[in-house]
Amino acid sequence: MDLYEKIRNLPTQPGVYLYKNASGKVIYVGKAKNLRARVRSYLLESSQANAKTGSLMREAVDLEYILVGNEIEALALESVLIKQKQPRFNVMLRDDKSYPYVKLTLADRYPKIFVTRKIFKDGAAYYGPYFPGSLAYRVVELIHRSFLLPSCKVDLERYHPRACLEYYIHRCLGPCVQELTTPEIYKVAVKQAQMVLEGRADELEIELREKMEAAAEAELFEAAAKLRDQISTLRQLHEKQRMATTDQDDADVFGYHFEDGMLAVNLFHMREGKIVDRREFFWDELPETFESVAEDDKQHFDPAKFFATMLSQMYIDALYVPRTVLVPVEFEEREALSALLTERRKHKIEIVTPLRGDKRSLVDLVCQNARHSHTQRFRVLEPSQKAIQEALADALMLPGLPERIECFDISHIQGTETVASLVVWEKGGMNKQLYRKFKVKTVEGVDDFASMREVVGRRYKRLRDEKQRFPSLILIDGGIGQLHAAAEALEALKLEESGAEMPPLASIAKREEVIYIYGNEQEPVVLERRSPVLHLIQMIRDESHRFAVGYHRQRRAMRDRESELEAIPGIGIQTRKRLLTHFGSLRAVEQASAESLAAVLPPKTAHAVWDYFHGKKDEQPA
Repeated sequence: MDLYEKIRNLPTQPGVYLYKNASGKVIYVGKAKNLRARVRSYLLESSQANAKTGSLMREAVDLEYILVGNEIEALALESVLIKQKQPRFNVMLRDDKSYPYVKLTLADRYPKIFVTRKIFKDGAAYYGPYFPGSLAYRVVELIHRSFLLPSCKVDLERYHPRACLEYYIHRCLGPCVQELTTPEIYKVAVKQAQMVLEGRADELEIELREKMEAAAEAELFEAAAKLRDQISTLRQLHEKQRMATTDQDDADVFGYHFEDGMLAVNLFHMREGKIVDRREFFWDELPETFESVAEDDKQHFDPAKFFATMLSQMYIDALYVPRTVLVPVEFEEREALSALLTERRKHKIEIVTPLRGDKRSLVDLVCQNARHSHTQRFRVLEPSQKAIQEALADALMLPGLPERIECFDISHIQGTETVASLVVWEKGGMNKQLYRKFKVKTVEGVDDFASMREVVGRRYKRLRDEKQRFPSLILIDGGIGQLHAAAEALEALKLEESGAEMPPLASIAKREEVIYIYGNEQEPVVLERRSPVLHLIQMIRDESHRFAVGYHRQRRAMRDRESELEAIPGIGIQTRKRLLTHFGSLRAVEQASAESLAAVLPPKTAHAVWDYFHGKKDEQPA
C-alpha cells in the first residue's frame, strides 16, 4: 500500500502520526483529534504550496500511526516521540542554558551527592531545579560540609586501603575505607540530607536540637558543637535557598522576537513573586520553525504553532511546573496541555495568554528582553572575552574562570611516527611560546589511548616536579577513551600528595562536536553551533590538531629523506648530514647536478648519488 493509499484509509480517532523517509527514518511527528482529517490535509494543493509541508511530502514515503484515547494522550505521546526520534521537520527545543539539580545516588551502597544538569531513571533522587544555577552548588557545599556526604569520583562499591584528604579535614565520613564509618551512621547522614532537600528543615532542626541538648548534658561537647553547626547550616540554607516550590506566586513568563528569519525566545522564572533568573533560546534554521505563505512568497513565523510545541517539550516530562505559565499568544492546544499538566502534577496549572493588566505588561517586558537578546545574538559579532570565559565555566562546570587551557592531540599514520602536540590558550589568545611537541616513546602500533596516557603523564609529571602552575582546564582532542586515558595518567601522578589538585578535564569529539567532562561522562555537553563557547573550544582543538599534524609531517619527511639517502651504497650518517646541510632538502639533492655533488662529495660517491636519482628515471619500462 503506497503512502497516499495509507492516508486515505486512516481511522478517524485521536492519535499520533509519524512520516518516514526512504531510509525508514522518522522525519516528522504530529498529533490529531481526527487522524484521517488531519493527515489528509497534507495532500491539499494549498498545503503543499507551503515550503515546509511541500518539502516534507516530497521526502516522505511511508506513514505510521498510533491510536490513543483522547487529545490529551495524543499531546503527551507526541512530546515523547519528538524527543526520542528528533525528526528534522519538527521544532526542536534548543537551549543555551539548563538549570541544575541536586542528585542523591540512593541506589548506591554509600550514596553521594552532587550537582547535575540531566535526569536519568537510575534510582537516584533528584531535587530542583535551582534558580539561579549557583544555588545548587551552594546547597551541595553546605550538605557536604555539615553532613559529610562525599561528592568525589572514588568507587564506593569496594573498600580502599586509605582515605583521601577530604576525610582528614573532616569533610567526609570516609566510606571508602572499612571501619572509618558504619552503614548505620551513614544512613542517618543520608536521611538528614534528604530532609533538607525535601524542605523538611524545621523537622530536622527539632531533631538535631534534641540530640545537641542530650550531648551537652552528657558532656560530649565536641558532638554537641557539631550538632550546633548543623543547626546553623539549616538556618543558613533556609535563608538562601529558593528552590522551585508550589507557591501561588510562582510563574514562568515567555516572550519572543522574530526578525530576518531568526527567532529569539526569552523565559523569565518568577519564584515567590520575584524574577530570579532568565533563560534564552535561539533558532536560525527556517525549515524547522517558520512557515512560508504562497501569496507574497515571504517567510512568516507562526507563534501559535511554535509555542504549542515548545511548551509541550519543556513541561510534559519536567519534575516541576509552576502554577502559572504566561505566553504571548493564544494556541489551539492550550487547554489540553493545561489539563495534562494538571493531571500529572496533581495541582491546577494554568497556561494563560493575558490581554491587559499587570500580567500583559510582564509578558511585554519579556518580549522586550527577547528583542535585545535577538540583537545581541544575531547582530553583535563577538561577546566580550570575560563573557565567553563565564559561559565556558558555566557550561563545563569549572570552579572558576578559565585563565589557561592546555589542549593535547595525537597524530600518526597507521601507528608510525606517532607524535603529540600541546597548545596553550591563555588570557584570551593562543600563547605559541608555550606550545610543546612530544615524540611518543613507549607505544608501538596504533594505540591512541596509550599514547595520550604517556604524553599527559610526561607533561604534568614535569609540572608537578618543578612545582609549576597547572592549567585551569585540560582539553583532549578525542572521545571518552582518550579522556579516560588522560585521567588515568593524572591519577597515577597522585597530585594531592604534593599539594596540587587534579585540574578539570574535558574532551571534544570530532564530527559530533560533543564535549565530555571527566566524572560526568553520562551527561555530555552539546553546545549550539553558534555558541561562542563552542567556537573557542573548536579553535583551540583545531590549533592543537594543526600543530600535531605539522610535527608528524616533519617527522615523516625526516624519516623518508634519511631512509632514501641511506639506500645509496657508500652513503653513511656523516655523508647524509653533509648533503642535507649543504643542499637543505632531499629534493634539492635529487635535483643537483653532478658537478654540484662533486663539490661536496668525493667523485666516486658523487657519481653514485647522481646515478641513483637520475638512473631511476632512465630505467622506465618501454
